Formats: sequence, structure tokens, C-alpha cells
Amino acid sequence: MSSSSSDSKVEIISRLAQWRIESFGPCSYRRSESFKLGIWNWHMSIEKNRYLYVRLFPEPSRNSKEQPPIARFVLRVSSSGPNKRPYISPIHERLLRTSEDFVWPVDSTFVGRIVIDVEFLDLKICQLNGGNPISIWPGDGAMQSLATQRTLRCLSRMLNEEILTDVTINTSDGTLRAHKAILSASSPVFQSMFLHDLKEKESSMVDIEDISVDSCMALLNYLYGTIKQDEFWTHRLALLGAANKYDIMDLKDACEESLLEDINSGNVLERLQEAWLYQLDKLKKGCLMYLFDFGKIYDVKDEIDTFFRNADRELMVELFHELLAVWKPA
Repeated sequence: MSSSSSDSKVEIISRLAQWRIESFGPCSYRRSESFKLGIWNWHMSIEKNRYLYVRLFPEPSRNSKEQPPIARFVLRVSSSGPNKRPYISPIHERLLRTSEDFVWPVDSTFVGRIVIDVEFLDLKICQLNGGNPISIWPGDGAMQSLATQRTLRCLSRMLNEEILTDVTINTSDGTLRAHKAILSASSPVFQSMFLHDLKEKESSMVDIEDISVDSCMALLNYLYGTIKQDEFWTHRLALLGAANKYDIMDLKDACEESLLEDINSGNVLERLQEAWLYQLDKLKKGCLMYLFDFGKIYDVKDEIDTFFRNADRELMVELFHELLAVWKPA
């Protein structure tokens, strides 16, 4: 049976959508017209077989693919027949992409005029990058989160599309364009360059020749709030050097925490040298604990001679005191 236009229309008020079907018989199928709620267009469908099956799903679109909804909702089905009590579903919360993601079986005796209500208790955008879902409606921190996401998208465009860039960064193997205001807000060293009568202010050019263009791009992505975890992981040693040089303390702390997480016998001496060079007390203590408290000094005996020949004298003294502390007589 084909549906008339009136049988397909869905009325909406606030967060409630109502679909009225004037005539519905056995072995029938109906699908509603699309209705807009949140950033998505939705459909409901109803099918009569052994049971009455009700479905709710977003219309296929770029929004439903890139920002699929997580819906928290209640369904209510009622009929015009005598003594027909409405069926009310439990509260459902589902990630909805297609018509197969949600189906609710209802008593099969419903025929004739049927009214289906769906009340959306919440609608969230699923973050495909693994972030927390963001509600599209006002709530604790929801609007702030949406505003933050929008700002980050704008900053990403400013950097990647070089929108109104006003400074050139020369690296060891290439150049990048950026914004003085962003660099200045992130680093007191950059701010001083552009405020005072230094060559960087006059030339609108900054030389960072001790870093590659890829590592510098990772630094800019961090400052613009768009860095990805794998990019940070790949360039964290270079980022540590840049964070120390340009006094970007939150980045320096993040690099230290990351380097502390994967100390092993293959990198502990290098990490110890980095900790000493950049005054990273937590990383230094972690390396010393790994070597002496856990006895891993024996695992690096082949590399220790080279390390001793190149290590700073004060670091050698500290290592010696650590040895004495571990091996002192009981």
C-alpha cells in the first residue's frame, strides 16, 4: 500500500516529533517524510509483519556520516481502536547511522489510525576522533565545547590555508607561514621578538634553523590547537627543544610526561641526557629510578662508556651519588 502525503508528514514541536498515520492495515510498510531536528534530517518507518516494527534513523548525508548522532529518546505508539492503551518504550540511547541501528517491536494488533511520538531527551554529536560526544542542546559545558570545536576549526583553516598570515618561519629544510598574534600569545619569546625593535619585527621573518619543517609544522599545530597524537609522538623530542627555547611551558610539560611513559633500556641514557639538558626533574628521577632502583644499569653496560665520555660533569657527579645510595652498606 502506498502512503499518502498526509500519512507521511511528521509534525514537530520543541524536541517532540509526531507521525500520524490515518490508515494502517496488516502486512503494511510506511516511511515518514524527513523532519529536521538538531543538525540532522530524520525518518521514522513502521512495518507490520508478525510484530509491528518501528524504526528511527537519520537521513543519509554528510552530517550523518561525519557527525553521526547519539540519540537518547522515548517512543510512544497509540491507536484509535477501542481500549487500545498506548505502548511506551523504555528510554533508548543509541548511535544511529542507518535504519538497521534501531528497531522497536510492538504488539502486532495495532491497525487503523496510528500515532507515533518520539521525544528526544538528548542529541549528541559522536566525535569520530575518539573525543567525548557533544550535546547539541544547552547543558553543562555543552555550548562551551561546541564553541571550542568551532574555534579550533577556524584556527586550523587560518594555518593550513594561510589566511592573513604575517610572518615567515625559516626552518632547516623549508619555510612555513604563520600569524604573529598566535605565536606571541603562545610564547613570551615570540612576543618579545615582535614587540621590540628586533630583526624579526622589521622583516616579519623568524629563523628556526635547528628544527625541520615537519617538526616545525607539528609545533604550529600544537600552538593552533590542532595537533594529532601520532604527530606529537613522532616529533616530541624536537617539540621539547622548541618548547624550552621559546618558553612554552605547557608543551614542555606535555613532552616530559610523554617521554616518561616509555622509558626502556634502549633509550634511558638518551632520556637522561635530555632530562639534564632541559632541566626535567620528573624525567631525570624516572630514568635514575629505572637504572638503579630497578637494576637496569646492567642492561646498558655496552652503552655506558660512550655515555660517560659525553655526559656533563655535574650529571656524572649526580650519577655517582645515586650509585653510592644504591650500593651503600646496610
